[in-house]
This record gives sequence, C-alpha cells and structure tokens, in this order.
Amino acid sequence: MSDHPAVFRVGVAGVGAIGRNHARIMAELAAQSGGAIVFTAIFEADAARAAEFALQYGVQACTTLEDFASRVDAATIAVPTIFHRSVAEPLIERGIHVLIEKPISESYDEAQALIGAAAKRGVVLQVGHIERFNPVLEQLERRMNHPRFIEVHRLSPFPNRSMDIGVVLDVMIHDIEIVLHLVKSELVQIDAVGIAVLTHREDIANARLKFANGCIANITASRISPEKLRKIRVFQEDCYLSLDYQEQSGWIYRKDGMQIVREAVEVEKDEPLKREIASFVDCARRGCGPLVSGQQGAEAVRIALQITDQIAAARAAQA
Repeated sequence: MSDHPAVFRVGVAGVGAIGRNHARIMAELAAQSGGAIVFTAIFEADAARAAEFALQYGVQACTTLEDFASRVDAATIAVPTIFHRSVAEPLIERGIHVLIEKPISESYDEAQALIGAAAKRGVVLQVGHIERFNPVLEQLERRMNHPRFIEVHRLSPFPNRSMDIGVVLDVMIHDIEIVLHLVKSELVQIDAVGIAVLTHREDIANARLKFANGCIANITASRISPEKLRKIRVFQEDCYLSLDYQEQSGWIYRKDGMQIVREAVEVEKDEPLKREIASFVDCARRGCGPLVSGQQGAEAVRIALQITDQIAAARAAQA
C-alpha cells in the first residue's frame, strides 16, 4: 500500500442523470476531508452542462480527456455504457484510478481490455455495483452462509435514460452481480425471457439461474412498472431473509418448533452511492483492492449478455 498523497485530486466524467450525483458526493467528500481530497474537474461532452456543474462546484470544466487527466488522480465515470471504454482506457493509461458505473462495458472482451490496462498501470479499477454498498447487504452477508434459493424483484417506472442498453444490462445486472457474490458457485444453466415494450431492447425480463451447488436464483427486472420495488429474499435450510434495498429494512424468518417466527433486521441507514464513492476514493488513495473489482464487474456482464442473447434468440425465432 502506498502512503496517502498530501492532496488527492478527484474528478467526475459525465454529469448526466447519474453523474450529477457523483459530482454532489465528490464535493461533499472533499469538503469533509480537511483539504486532503480536492474536487478539481468535470469532463462532459455537453459544454453547457459542464459549465453549469463546474460553476456550481467551483471546478474546471474539461472538454478533452487529456485536460481532464492532467487535473485528477482518480475519477468516476458515469457516461453512457457505449462510451465506457473510450473514456476509461485513456485515463487508466495515464495512471488515473477509475470507478466505472455499471455495467463495466458493453462486452466481456472490452471489460477484459480495461482490466488488463489497469493491471498494467497498477491503478485501482472499481465497478459501480451500488447495492454492494447498501447497508442491508451487510445484514444479509452476516446471516446467510449457504443460500439455496434466491428471489429478486427490481422494478421501476421508465427512466428515459440508458436507451443504449436493455433492462438486463441497465437494471438486472445489479442483482446478477449480488447473486454471483452470494452463491460463489459455477453457473450451469440459464432460462430467460424478456419483452420489448417501449424500446427496441428488452424492457422487462426474468432469468432463472441454476448453480452447480444446487442453488437457484430467480431474478425479475422491469423498467416499465408503475411502482418502484427493489427486494431480495434469500432462503437457506434454517431460515430466510427478506430485505428491501429501497427502504433499507428487512425481516428474518426462523423455524421455532412447528412455527415460523419473524424478527426485524436492524439496519443503520446510509446513502449507498456515497459509501461506494467514498470507498473508491479511499482505495485509490491507499492503492488497495476495491470491494467490487473489474473482474467481478466483467463476470456480471458475461452472465447478463448470456441472458440477453437467449432473449434475443427467442424473439428472433418468434419473428
């Protein structure tokens, strides 16, 4: 691990729907650091938007990656997925630590290229799987050590963003990564279905994942729901845990004789995105491995693409 630099410069690439929250949090972290962290720059293709946020936070608006790279030691990347590699790779090659919003890239090969570049330059590459920083997941990890069945629902109204990807890469990938993290077994079978409603890609999808150790995960994702719902239920032999990511609350159910008893799960609520970005900045400053590595992000992409390929093949067969 390296010593902390006296002043650590951070920036944000992309200040759209997601990136504007990155900028807010970077400013908060800098303000709370006592001068150890300085929010220095924004890179944004929309010049007017760049100027707006640069003025708001007192940072430099950069129109080129070269200028941006010269002003930062670490950066979060919240541009559309199709531009992840073209923005992240030049920064990595300049020795800049990066947090790339999920999904890490459009393809597994692109993800591997980014991972290889980061390893070559010795920089931190973290992927923005935000639910790994949700306090409810800590409660799940403490209580569940042998999941046998996992059921996940992630529903939301149409977001009018991320049009370049379908609901699997946009939304379901959160839960794919969490399931892989929890089960830690080889995936042996995928059964998936998806429907395009408002876009030319799938807007609602369900995937049933079967693992070598016998665990089954059933994941449903929709971006055309009238309600917002982000829940996970994890079952093992002696109990099951029901958690609400959105409300940061949950219940654990245990067998007591011939009855099932329920107790509330105590969760210390916090903003997952702030925890995620703070963890990234800390890892980048110290030169240590992130909670969600590039390879973990790449594996989530690999499985997500298998699901979308299966959905696309079924649609083509019905055409």
